[in-house]
Amino acid sequence: MTVRVGVIGAGWIGHEHIRRLTHTVTGARVTAVTDIDAARAEEAAAPVGARVYASGAELIAADDVDAVLVTSWGPTHAEHVLTAIAAGKPVFCEKPLATTAEDCLRIVEAETAHGRRLVQVGFMRRYDAGYRTMKQVIDAGRIGEPLIVHCAHRNPTVPESYTSAMAALDTAVHEVDVLRWLLDDEIVSTQVLTPRATSKRFAHLEDPQIMLFETAKGVRIDLEVFVNCQYGYDIQCEAVGEEGLVRLPDPAAVGVRTAGRHSTEVLTDWVSRFRDAFDTEFREWIAGLAAGDEPTGPSAWDGYAATVITAATVEALESGRVIATDLKPRPAFYGGAA
Repeated sequence: MTVRVGVIGAGWIGHEHIRRLTHTVTGARVTAVTDIDAARAEEAAAPVGARVYASGAELIAADDVDAVLVTSWGPTHAEHVLTAIAAGKPVFCEKPLATTAEDCLRIVEAETAHGRRLVQVGFMRRYDAGYRTMKQVIDAGRIGEPLIVHCAHRNPTVPESYTSAMAALDTAVHEVDVLRWLLDDEIVSTQVLTPRATSKRFAHLEDPQIMLFETAKGVRIDLEVFVNCQYGYDIQCEAVGEEGLVRLPDPAAVGVRTAGRHSTEVLTDWVSRFRDAFDTEFREWIAGLAAGDEPTGPSAWDGYAATVITAATVEALESGRVIATDLKPRPAFYGGAA
């Protein structure tokens, strides 16, 4: 079975996923594209022979669309995901699921009422080989009960349009999701410390930031977000347990010895670091759809949790206080208590 995919949003990430679905993933065909910029939609659709639709609603209703991929501007996500659920079509939504907790809950309620999972959220780190191995180690009890997690998320630079709130909403959101998954635990409070600021930042930006999270089981997480580190794109994660620790590996790189030095390359962008994870994410999504299975990746509930926790982290930054996340109880539909 070939899964016919309609893509809503033809910006850079939309183009990249169209390329991935066409040339990397088997069993998928992009048949429809829409974007607020019609010329951009035509540009994305032409190389793959896809139709261009005037709106997301028209694309979702199209007979030649089996599943929907949402890569549009964040505030439009809720509208498109809700329309896809109403049409009974599987929908993959790049993060955020929605920009407000209220819209996320509308999606959760709509999917629950539908009675079958349709939504997957694009948190690709769950598909990274290193993180998957870490989860296997933790789940097998090889380090005992987790006690502490140390993380870092470093970018070489960010544009002037990047704001202090984006450190949580756009950057740390990936750690928020992957740590909830790694630990099988919920984040219940958040705090942000601001050490000495780097001189390499734009004046309006708090950088670096240290985010402190506590989980329901009492695990303490510290996350350094440093988006002007200059030297490269560097993702670190180490979970410390009662009987050992497990550490995320750095990407494979050759060691070079020359002129009295031993060096290894450091990646400089997230595309290179997580390309394989993106490919695996879409291969598994398409394979599941082709088999008639419900999505098994990050759920609408995971999208809701990420939105709530990152919003609380922004509040913590702005207030200087420890902020409770105040998540709603997880519904049984998503594996919560009945």
